[in-house]
Amino acid sequence: MPKLKELAAGLRGGEYDGALERLYPGAGSGAARRRAEHVAEQFQTAFSPAPEAEAGLFSGPGRTEIGGNHTDHQRGHVLCGSVDLDMLACAAPNGRGEIRVLSEGYAPFSVALDSLAPDPSEYGTTAALVRGVAAGVAEAGYTPAGFDAFVSSNVLSGSGLSSSAAFEILIGTILNRFCCGVALDSVELAKIGQRAENLYFGKPCGLMDQAGCAVGGAIAIDFEDPTAPRVRKVRFDFQSCGHALCIVDTRSDHADLTGDYAAIPAEMGAVAAYFGKNVLREVPEAQFRAAIPALRSRCGDRAVLRALHFYDDDRRAQAEAEALEQGDFPRFLSLVNASGLSSSLHLQNIWSPARPERQAVALSLALGRELLGGAGAIRVHGGGFAGTIQAFVPEDILPRFKTGMEALLGEGSCHVLRIRPEGGCAVI
Repeated sequence: MPKLKELAAGLRGGEYDGALERLYPGAGSGAARRRAEHVAEQFQTAFSPAPEAEAGLFSGPGRTEIGGNHTDHQRGHVLCGSVDLDMLACAAPNGRGEIRVLSEGYAPFSVALDSLAPDPSEYGTTAALVRGVAAGVAEAGYTPAGFDAFVSSNVLSGSGLSSSAAFEILIGTILNRFCCGVALDSVELAKIGQRAENLYFGKPCGLMDQAGCAVGGAIAIDFEDPTAPRVRKVRFDFQSCGHALCIVDTRSDHADLTGDYAAIPAEMGAVAAYFGKNVLREVPEAQFRAAIPALRSRCGDRAVLRALHFYDDDRRAQAEAEALEQGDFPRFLSLVNASGLSSSLHLQNIWSPARPERQAVALSLALGRELLGGAGAIRVHGGGFAGTIQAFVPEDILPRFKTGMEALLGEGSCHVLRIRPEGGCAVI
């Protein structure tokens, strides 16, 4: 690693512009450099390290779900990708038995490394994620060491871009560099992050979020064995497809939606249980379809519709990856639109039946579809019910689309993102 003074001088002189361009394609080296300089400067201000101290710049990106809506928890297939919004940190070993973190806009905190057991008093906190990731590194056979980090994030909170997973991958990447000799691969880091979120933060989640942040680029994941998911890079240049990737914040409230989210895996699980199985991946589709009349009586029509969505969207996620690999972007767009329609009609996760007067996602999809005028593709993004939608917008109508969505939802609600080629990494 460079000395801190060398890092600062290299950033000012443009020495690292190439590395920054790879992470933030199309963003321009000037803006990326200024942000990196800011992070390095704030690290110096916060922790007052010696000028000769070694330091590095690290990145944990957010991720976007591209295909496979609510398929991962049934051990199906998903398609996702890392994006050019990230958590950027300047970090350096501190020779202490603690990890000290200052995230911009938040109070500083520290995590002592002499105890790595889950602490119920920390559930739901960022400190819990740090402790959980450090514990995962220890379980992998390495000794976590203390470091200081200043973190700046532009990952949109509550947007379905997985800010918590981005942070877990950031911390894991730093520890991997400082303590493990970079021996842990991206999938191992993703598993460590998932375990931290499940056991230490107290949030049940699958591995898609962490894998999407850790691996980088577009990836297809097969969750048939959730302990050893098959992860494959999908080679496609999203920068040359003539479409912009938009994540639109509908600015709707996630509060009191836990029951809606939980009902989806519960109802799919009830259908699987009819056949003596735990998840729908274990139930042959033909067997499911033959039993639909009985399932309607046993599980209810909505559960049957949600199971139909799983089988169809599981196939679509695989077909989307194949279309991209074959360079067939029109077919990819058609599949994305079909996935969005299935989420609306079968999965039914675009509004909450408990709050029928609040349908910001459904309204945003309807207006977005009108603005696209039959071009591009649009769908719900992530868990649904509230939050964000995703659109692939032809570049020639992007200004009109963005203006129209922000007229409905407010200025700054439509974010134009890029799929970035690298996941969690040491930038410098």
